[in-house]
Amino acid sequence: MASLKSLLAYTSKVLLTLQKQTHVIYIKRTLLLSRLPLFKRTDGRFINIGRLSSTTAAEKGEDSFLKWFLLLIPVTTFGLGTWQVKRRQWKMALIDDLMRLTNAEPIPLPLDPHELNSLEYRRVRVRGMYDHSQELYILPRSPVDPEKEAREAGTLSSSGETGANVITPFHCTDLGITILVNRGYVPRQKIRPETRMKGQVEGEVEVVGVVRLTEVRKPFVPNNDVERNRWHYRDLDAMSQVTGAVPIFIDADYGSTIPGGPVGGQTRITLRNEHMQYIITWYGLCAATSYM
Repeated sequence: MASLKSLLAYTSKVLLTLQKQTHVIYIKRTLLLSRLPLFKRTDGRFINIGRLSSTTAAEKGEDSFLKWFLLLIPVTTFGLGTWQVKRRQWKMALIDDLMRLTNAEPIPLPLDPHELNSLEYRRVRVRGMYDHSQELYILPRSPVDPEKEAREAGTLSSSGETGANVITPFHCTDLGITILVNRGYVPRQKIRPETRMKGQVEGEVEVVGVVRLTEVRKPFVPNNDVERNRWHYRDLDAMSQVTGAVPIFIDADYGSTIPGGPVGGQTRITLRNEHMQYIITWYGLCAATSYM
């Protein structure tokens, strides 16, 4: 019996030893297969250094991506700033061309519609008589200072005073047609013709002005009220039907102003020129993100 107990105790001891050795062999084989080093902590647990290395590599990859992304921002904003510089140069050249057209020597008004379509802002000269009985009013309008408009063409500015532009049919005696002439601006209290009789010139006069084409109604602009003679944009077809004129429209220049009448020279060069603001914005972002 004693020998049997000794044998069982010895067998249990051997099995326990084999179990421990098998566990160690399994761990070693796993390490060899995966080539991932293990370190044993003081509490007896193993740390997978390979997994930590993978985590560190992932973090390095994220850091690298972030660095490239941050580098991309100043490069992109610099490119956008440079593009805005070129856009501004193009816009300034376009404004200069328009200003040259509005200040060029006037030419006789052509009757060819195709030629007229390519002559917007071109100065022309006509001779004839006004028909004051069929005035139209585009309103509300703020006055345009011709000298200020020449300096600030392409910028967004407006005056606090409002009134209307007076559109009058003009019978061209040399051409045998009736066109529409924007005589100019009058304040609100002078819209009614009887308040400015001195300016209602009679007889034949010469008018110099710039050709204008029809307008398309912009968003949020009210529709024209034909019955009440309240026009909000330049619709040449509708204006021609009301007055019997042909759909040719010119803005009379400041020199055509009649004392006591509407003030001419109300041509506004409506080109947005905000590129300098964009240039400052993009280059400012480029500098800020480069510092980061």
